[in-house]
This record gives sequence, C-alpha cells and structure tokens, in this order.
Amino acid sequence: MADQAKPISPLKNLLAGGFGGMCLVFVGHPLDTVKVRLQTQPASLPGQPPMYSGTFDCFRKTLVREIQASSGETKYSGTLDCAKKLYQESGIRGIYKGTVLTLMRDVPASGMYFMTYEWLKNILTPEGKSVSELSVPRILMAGGVAGIFNWAVAIPPDVLKSRFQTAPPGKYPNGFKDVLRELIRDEGVTSLYKGFNAVMIRAFPANAACFLGFEVAMKFLNWAAPNL
Repeated sequence: MADQAKPISPLKNLLAGGFGGMCLVFVGHPLDTVKVRLQTQPASLPGQPPMYSGTFDCFRKTLVREIQASSGETKYSGTLDCAKKLYQESGIRGIYKGTVLTLMRDVPASGMYFMTYEWLKNILTPEGKSVSELSVPRILMAGGVAGIFNWAVAIPPDVLKSRFQTAPPGKYPNGFKDVLRELIRDEGVTSLYKGFNAVMIRAFPANAACFLGFEVAMKFLNWAAPNL
C-alpha cells in the first residue's frame, strides 16, 4: 500500500517562508537600494551626463554618500519614524501610497515566480527520485532562475511604483497613468527598464538564497517538530 502524502502544515510553511525571506533580503538588499536609485534618478539635461552612468557607478556613489551622511542630519531616524512622519503628512493614504502599482507588479510576477520554481524543481529532479530529495545546487538553480523570470515581469511596474512613491504630493494626480505618460514622453519606452542590470545581478543569488533558506528551514522543522 502506498504511503499517504504528509498533510501540508501552514505554520511550517509560514516559518520556513519567513526564513527564506530573511535570506533573500540579506543577500539582495544592497542591490535593491541601487535599483531604486537608478529608477528614480531625474532625467539628465541636454549635454549633461546622467547622475549615474550605470549599476556600479550608482553603487559607488551611494556608498560614498551614505558614509558622508552618517555624520550629518537625516530626514528619518528609522522605519517607525518614517511611518510616523508619512502619516502626519498624508494620513493612512501616505503609508499605502503605490499600493495599486505594487499589486500590478506582484500579482503577475509572483505567479511567474512560483510557477517557474515548481516547474524547474520537477525538471531538475532525477528520474525515480522525489522532489524533496533535490540537491542544494539544483535548488539554487531553480530558485535563481525563478527570480530572473519574476523580475523580467516585474521591472516595468516596479519602475512606475518607485517613481510614484518618491514623487512630491500632487505631482501625479491620476496615479500611475501620469507616471507612465511622463516617463515615456521624457525618456522613452526603455525608461521602464531602468535598473535592469542591478535587478538581474541581484535576482539570481537573492532568490536562490530565498528558496534554499525555505527548503532548509522546512527540512529542519520536519526533523525538529514532525507533528507541528
């Protein structure tokens, strides 16, 4: 008689997924900062060079700027201070600014993300083996490629979101349509892919770390608390 499949534990998935997310942020956050800086840099004036010539130039200038700013005055002292000031300036709408654009990015991109990961896990599993026995290099490969596919879908709405969230109040009264119109008019369609190099450099290692963290945490929880 075939063994019955183990029931899925929502709590284990929650804990393992949270650990995977921590791994993703730890590996990918520096280039995420670079991505946002590239996406929100103003258009250069005629005859003037852009603020950042590329991913590595942005990384270098950001590092130098942060070191210089460490001894100066900053606008926000931390996450809670930022949330408090946003609420004071714009109310609850200020904290949720860009929600529609975030959904436009994350719904299709997350679907692509998990579909690609599960598909690659099945492809990479040797015949006669279980997906749960997949080796670490194959998990890293599946997670990294899934991250690339995720961001291939997510970049255009992510650029719009970054621009919209960092704009002064009232600059885009019609929301993302105004952002899209201004970007294409002033910088062309390719502006929707600003930060592409930073995103793709970040995508593979960060998402490989995410899924490896998830799988390792799930195996640990199954060993440490099989009845959880």
